[in-house]
Amino acid sequence: MHEETFTKEKNTRRLFFLIISRVVITTFFLGMTIFMDIRRQSFPILQTTINFFYFIAAAVYLFSVIYILLFKFGEKIKNNLYIQITVDIIVTTILIFIFGNTQIDYSLFYTLIIIYSVIFIGRKGGMIVASVTSIFYGLILDLEFYKLIPSMSFIKYEYEINAADTLTNVMVHIVSFYVLAFLVSFAVEQEKKAIVLLKEKESAFNQLDLLFHSIIESVDTGVMTIDLNRRIKTFNRAAEEITGFKFAVIKNDLLENIIPEFMPLFEEKELPESLRNRMDVKIKAGMGNNIHLGCSISSLSSLKDRDEKKIGHIIIFQDLTEIKQMEEKLEKSRKLALIGEMAAGLAHEMRNPLAAISGSIELLLKGLEFKGTNRRLMGIILRGTDQLENLVRDFLSLARPVPALRELVDINEVFEEVLEHIKVSKSWTDKIEVIKVFSDDVRAYANKEQVRQVINNLVLNAVQAMEEGGVLSFETKLDELEENKQYAQIKVSDTGCGIKETDLNKIFDTFFTNKEKGIGLGLPIVNHIVAGYNGKIKIESVVNKGTICYVWLPIESRIHSRT
Repeated sequence: MHEETFTKEKNTRRLFFLIISRVVITTFFLGMTIFMDIRRQSFPILQTTINFFYFIAAAVYLFSVIYILLFKFGEKIKNNLYIQITVDIIVTTILIFIFGNTQIDYSLFYTLIIIYSVIFIGRKGGMIVASVTSIFYGLILDLEFYKLIPSMSFIKYEYEINAADTLTNVMVHIVSFYVLAFLVSFAVEQEKKAIVLLKEKESAFNQLDLLFHSIIESVDTGVMTIDLNRRIKTFNRAAEEITGFKFAVIKNDLLENIIPEFMPLFEEKELPESLRNRMDVKIKAGMGNNIHLGCSISSLSSLKDRDEKKIGHIIIFQDLTEIKQMEEKLEKSRKLALIGEMAAGLAHEMRNPLAAISGSIELLLKGLEFKGTNRRLMGIILRGTDQLENLVRDFLSLARPVPALRELVDINEVFEEVLEHIKVSKSWTDKIEVIKVFSDDVRAYANKEQVRQVINNLVLNAVQAMEEGGVLSFETKLDELEENKQYAQIKVSDTGCGIKETDLNKIFDTFFTNKEKGIGLGLPIVNHIVAGYNGKIKIESVVNKGTICYVWLPIESRIHSRT
């Protein structure tokens, strides 16, 4: 269907070109006729001859308009062409009849008719037209030779033609007509074969190109090509998804403007040998987030043309962000395991001496009466032992697995208990305003003591961040993070000092803290407990504006579905 449409459009263009060419040739002869009419005294041509040329030109113009109108009003191209061939043969025959074939060989117009006939209707059509023109030409010359028709020549010169000249003239023209038709048809056939072959090659190339793009677009690895000027030329679907950049936006842009982290790949002299086999880079993606990408030695290849001339590069990369996150989690797990061993050792080595010290001090306080400095020193000793006891307990919390004993824990009730306890601590100040937004019956299926520890650490951190007072908000509700999986959401927010953006990735690291009296175990314990229940935790913070902590704990239905 597409090929038929293409052929029709091509023939339409050729048909109009034929009409325009005929008009141009006629205009040229019309110009010569006008010139000879003006300079008539210099040319031995009768006025009747000039008038006849005017008539022929007018007739050609008129028929050209008719051809165009016939095409516009739906006449088929072939029928239009047959009419043009017929009229052209008749006009040429009249010219030969009127002016003879002595001074100007008007039979040359027959050759033009044969040529465009072959182009439009092929070898068979061209041979038919060659036969018709041969018949007309031979008939005119024979009739004139035998004087069966009156001589209509308007040329002043008269020539006597003998039988040999007439026969030679006719035979030469007939042979030339057929040879011309054959040669033109051969050239046209070769052109058609070349066009067919070109279309086949083009179709095969398009199929290969489509296959190439299908493969490139279907892989989950980012593929990008750049030219020697390092302008981006292709960017597959996976590359868009990994980096967040749209190809339509970055096309023909410089690589250093989009992903400058790739530029060391081209600095072979500066690139260490160890990095040429594999290179990991961290880039800023289109969405503003940071992602880790991995490249290998095959990721940067030369793009070459048929002559093996280097025309660009191919860069292949993969998203290693999740792998890096897994490595970080694995490292944290390793640290936690080490801390667990330390905690077990500390618990064994420290708890018994601490119990003996604190017990002995309490007996001394009961048995003896200390006043002034001695009593204050005894208080310092007791507080020190309490701090050591809390430290050991925190270590054990990090090392202790999630208890198998679980129950439906009322989150709202636990918060009230925790808040009541914190209000009597030294960290609390009356300048803190508490806002509670409780949803009805928000329960998590967990160990109550561990839920209390999670809420206690989050609320205590919020209170300690607001030394000058502020607003403490606590909100609970049921939330659906995944399809058919509900969680109990705990939201604790404050208007305190906030956390620096550079520190947000470290807050769950053991012993990381910005507090003067902190030891950096609160949030790691919270993260450990939440992860043990397959829950989720998220921290959002802005310096000098406050922090929001989200914790999601699974409810009973999810636990039951897992068991």
